[in-house]
Amino acid sequence: MALKITVDPDSATAPFEQIRAQIADQVRSGALPVGYKLPTVRGFAEELGLAANTVAKAYRALESDGVIETRGRHGSFVAAAGDAAAREAASAAAAYAQRVRRLGLDRAAAETAVDEALRAVYAADA
Repeated sequence: MALKITVDPDSATAPFEQIRAQIADQVRSGALPVGYKLPTVRGFAEELGLAANTVAKAYRALESDGVIETRGRHGSFVAAAGDAAAREAASAAAAYAQRVRRLGLDRAAAETAVDEALRAVYAADA
């Protein structure tokens, strides 16, 4: 099992986002198991021929999403993301529900807004 990332310099997608998406996909598919140690930021940047800040930005985004966890000087590891992602999604959903109610939207309008947002985001992945 090895981390396999390719960055297309001609892509319209930023390099940090290419790294983030590929690592997240490999974690979701099980190719990178929970506890897998990721390469150091500097080492991985050198391997990919990118600036260290680019890899660091990808790692920060992955950590924010609950996909990886950083353990200080010990490095970055694949987290048990399923639970963290579900908790974060539930929290975001609760905050959304409270916000649209304060705005005076009824349930149907709130659900329509969510459906349209999800359709737009997931259509971009297709």
